[in-house]
Amino acid sequence: MTNLIERLVSDELWVLFRRVVPPTEVVRPQGGGRRRAGDREALAAIVFVATSGCTWRQLPPVFGPSWQTVYRRFAQWSRARVWARLHRVILDELGARGELDWSRCAIDSVSLRAGKGGPLTGPNPTDRGKLGSKIHLITDRNGLPLSLGISGANMHDSQGLEPLVRGIPPIRSSRGPRRRRPAKLHADKGHDYDHLRRWLRERGIRHRIARKGVESSQRLGRHRWVVERTVSWLAGCRRLHRRYERKDEHFLAFVGIAAALIGYRRLTRENP
Repeated sequence: MTNLIERLVSDELWVLFRRVVPPTEVVRPQGGGRRRAGDREALAAIVFVATSGCTWRQLPPVFGPSWQTVYRRFAQWSRARVWARLHRVILDELGARGELDWSRCAIDSVSLRAGKGGPLTGPNPTDRGKLGSKIHLITDRNGLPLSLGISGANMHDSQGLEPLVRGIPPIRSSRGPRRRRPAKLHADKGHDYDHLRRWLRERGIRHRIARKGVESSQRLGRHRWVVERTVSWLAGCRRLHRRYERKDEHFLAFVGIAAALIGYRRLTRENP
């Protein structure tokens, strides 16, 4: 069991996680009660659910805590926005090491079916109107996710640009102050609106947005392929093949876990 937990949650990842997880008051059991399950074991079980795509009830007992305990810990940490904080800590480490390339960022989205419904779902126009949700993301030039969000599948991509850009946190740099604005942003024809171009210019962000009926998407694709590759990296967390979570905060939590793992693998020089 120890080898499995260390493989899913290495010592380095555990150190980063401990920086963002809320402190827990440990109450010693009296009268022979059970001790509180360890956070590292619970985190390893959560990572297993995220990457394998299994349900909570299918969680193998090898991790130690019951699936109910793991789920409760997941829900607690999701409410505390632990996954977003972990992603940000990893971005800070990447930025401090000069691993982030702000020169040419890209924005994109991917739609998933939502079988159980819930908040932030809607009819997907590309999937015969079936209920779904959408993941929006901005990546740096290397495809590392900088900002993420979720919405109903029927929300137009153009509506996600401003919140995503605003959602980029101030990230450490290898030299100079923290940074949160890309030098240039690439976007597809779904973002072809003058007010978005104007909004980006006002913030000192150059834009490269394909124009409907004017430009071919192939030229833009020379630079946007990195964000499309990141979408495939997100799918490496099989829990994101569909939206299984009724609660939107739990769905966003798995998106945050996937983004944190992508950044951590770059931090440790592993391939996502």
